[in-house]
Amino acid sequence: MSHDHDDRPQLTAAQAAAVLTPPPGRNGGDLVVESLQGLGATTVFGLPGQHALGMFDALRRSSLRYVGLRVENNAGFAADAYGRITGEVAPLLLSTGPGALTSLAALQEAAAASAPVLAISSQIPTAGLGGGRHGYLHELRDQQASVRDIVKSVHTVRAASQIPSAIAAAWESALTAPHGPVWVEIPQDVLLAETTLPVVSAMDATPRELYPRPELTIAAAHLLSNAERPVIIAGGGVVRSDASGKLRALAEKIDAPVVTTFGGKGAFPWEHPLSLRSWLEDRHTTDFLEDADVLLVVGSGLGELSSNYHTFRPRGRVIQIEADAGKLESNHPALGIHSDAREALAELLEAVEPREDAGAAERVRTVLEKVRVRIDAQELTLEQQVLDAVRQALPDASPSFWDMTILAYWAWSAFDARRPNTMHSAQGAGGLGYGFPAAIGAASADPTTPVLAVSGDGGAMYSIAELATVRQYDLPLTWLIVDDGGYGILREYMTGAFGETTGTELSRPDFVALAESFGVHAVRTTPESLAADLGKALAEPGPSVVVLPALLRMFEPTHL
Repeated sequence: MSHDHDDRPQLTAAQAAAVLTPPPGRNGGDLVVESLQGLGATTVFGLPGQHALGMFDALRRSSLRYVGLRVENNAGFAADAYGRITGEVAPLLLSTGPGALTSLAALQEAAAASAPVLAISSQIPTAGLGGGRHGYLHELRDQQASVRDIVKSVHTVRAASQIPSAIAAAWESALTAPHGPVWVEIPQDVLLAETTLPVVSAMDATPRELYPRPELTIAAAHLLSNAERPVIIAGGGVVRSDASGKLRALAEKIDAPVVTTFGGKGAFPWEHPLSLRSWLEDRHTTDFLEDADVLLVVGSGLGELSSNYHTFRPRGRVIQIEADAGKLESNHPALGIHSDAREALAELLEAVEPREDAGAAERVRTVLEKVRVRIDAQELTLEQQVLDAVRQALPDASPSFWDMTILAYWAWSAFDARRPNTMHSAQGAGGLGYGFPAAIGAASADPTTPVLAVSGDGGAMYSIAELATVRQYDLPLTWLIVDDGGYGILREYMTGAFGETTGTELSRPDFVALAESFGVHAVRTTPESLAADLGKALAEPGPSVVVLPALLRMFEPTHL
């Protein structure tokens, strides 16, 4: 059997000479950065460490832009946000042991939020591998075991020639739906050893497309076309697959109301007549969803936050489109369609029959009015005033990154993201400290657009060190810190559950003076002046901090 190789690109004489006589002074680290460049990377995040110095030295000889943060977990959050905003792989360079382990909370968030992060960690020298307890600095018995339960895939390297293939395989894994974090591990001596391998050229690591099976599309289209009260839940998968246009077209074709999950913010226009917005933590919305005779769930596993804390009990047929096969029917029986949201919505849009429901928009208005009356009865005007001020100040095209804080929990339900892929939070894994370093990742992706980070004072203390980072790179980032003197939501939880609190009250710095000590402009504001102060900060170049001393309260839950 013969093979025709004539369609393969032919090397010029100069290219052939370059392959045969690669430049001297290269090492395993060069193979890492050449592989990343060959795959299309332009920016890498990370933190140097002793075992990883081969990679960092090689950065000098590359065109890659390096953004160095001060804590590995923050570097992971920055890479996470870069991946979410761009849809591209975000390389994260880490050292061994403590450096690698410090990134794990960020990788958990990337996994929960399907962010394509490529973590490349060093390892102790090859002679120390195998769990023999040789006593190398940073030695772990099995470093990759610490990450295996978190990331999508693990790729180990033990020789220089394995580096390009390992990175290409990891890259493809990170970008195959559902996106997610992946791990490559390379020993110190492999990174430092001189190599005579040719310079890595362009590599193909095209992710596999994930299409719906045709018989499932036909069944789903039949259910939706003949439904009396169809409703759509749009999750983060709609945003990640850039399918908001197809979602809107489908909703309008079948007159189906749409609610967006907290991860799906912006997937459907907030002011659209069919928009139920994001009031998932409200029993009126839950009741409406339960009353649907056909419920189309797109890009969501209907987890805790998307199901009103698992009190949601659908009575009609559920159709679930989800790229993560493990989430299909994980919480509710459904017609499960394993597919990328964009591909499945495109095929459904072609297959469904148009249906008209003149009363759909009125039913949506009724639900939203019930929600408004419930919230207004709690006299939470300060909270709504602050959230409105943020919306007024934030340009529509500006991405925002929200830490785990009371204002963010309000924003999940009540904030109009206006555009898809502009509002992000740590709601996937729920770790503190996400907002500010994540905003650094977004600002690095597009330095022409101002970015907003929102934190409470407790979460802010996780990432104070990164004030040095935003100053060093002069990033267009405004950090809003809502200072209530403690872990505000935990204060509410403990008071409600036990009548008193433990460990929630915090001593904290003068955030304005602290920011200014880093050379970052800062201002203390009030609820009344917040919109003006925040708007001014976002409009000015470079980093800034806006501190709002305020005690915000959460609206009453309906799931208890």
